[in-house]
Amino acid sequence: MNSKLEGKKVVILGGTSGFGFATARAAANASAQVVIASRSQANVDKALAELPSGVTGTTVDVLDEASLERFFAGLDGLDHLVVSAGDNIPAFNPTYQQARQAFEVRFWGVYLSTKIAAPHIRPGGSITLTNGIVANRPWKGWSVTAAVAGAVESFTRGLALDLAPIRVNAVCAGVVKTPLWSSMTDAERENMYADTASRLPVGRVGESEDIAETYLYLMQSQFTTGQIVVIDGGAVIA
Repeated sequence: MNSKLEGKKVVILGGTSGFGFATARAAANASAQVVIASRSQANVDKALAELPSGVTGTTVDVLDEASLERFFAGLDGLDHLVVSAGDNIPAFNPTYQQARQAFEVRFWGVYLSTKIAAPHIRPGGSITLTNGIVANRPWKGWSVTAAVAGAVESFTRGLALDLAPIRVNAVCAGVVKTPLWSSMTDAERENMYADTASRLPVGRVGESEDIAETYLYLMQSQFTTGQIVVIDGGAVIA
């Protein structure tokens, strides 16, 4: 299936770390023309130094309409958009301001990015969003995060109708080893990974490369749209 991405322009918002970085590497290895974007030039430079040659990158703010307009207008079209930009998960039982902030990048940034990108996507193209299983299986203290995830899930389905025939899907991930958990201490993080792995049918937590495979599948599957594809090691059924 990788040949379907050969020569296709794949744009990844949030492509400097985590799922986005792994997807950028996988798409480049599948001979796609990959463009990564992030708010931080330092992060872009670091990612480009580690990604295959030919990948390009720039800075863009998904909450800045003018920045997004300039970015997508300068691409001369694209085939596939991946939106994986996102701040760290908000604190347990967040304050009102933290709760509002949780929606900024993770929902409104997605809304604005897709709205502006859509007119530039070529026929046969796709948009793949990023979500988490807390929409389906909330954790205690994570009600705000679950609400954001639920909003993204509904938005995915609605957008698939609004933008048809552009395909719109979302990758819904379980616990994966990414910088998302960087606010935890090393010991807390490793304990969380070990505890999660002990309860999963697959016996381990995910790696970013596991999730990247799903993004590539959704870019290439011409008969898949409006879907929330869960890849969680069996967490939802455990």
